[in-house]
Amino acid sequence: MPPEETSGADSARRAEGLAAYASQFGLSEEETGPYMDQLLGPAMAEEAQHAAAAAWREGGALSRRDRSLAVIAALVTQGGADARLRGHLRWAPENGVTRAELDELMTLLAVYAGFPRASVGMEALRDELGPMEGEG
Repeated sequence: MPPEETSGADSARRAEGLAAYASQFGLSEEETGPYMDQLLGPAMAEEAQHAAAAAWREGGALSRRDRSLAVIAALVTQGGADARLRGHLRWAPENGVTRAELDELMTLLAVYAGFPRASVGMEALRDELGPMEGEG
């Protein structure tokens, strides 16, 4: 959308989405827009930035911590979203989720989503954040 067609609310929402993705990717906000454009193409990148602003907004009944756990559970049970799962696993501690909670979440998901999907989630968790403290 050309800049002259972008409303102030749209611009603010996109900025909020860029900030959420920058935090998740570990990039500056200035680097995040071009990175997403290259990764997804400009149209899908803009849509993702707007959606992220709504999904990760402050306030509401769910905290960022709760949202992080819900998104990780959804990505593990969905399967086939390894890159997205890994990004959310790295981002979870910033949102207040502990390593122990993530470990327990993967174990719980084995019961409800099945061992194959939960074990892929656990492998991604261990790859991204390392083993639990005290493990060899």
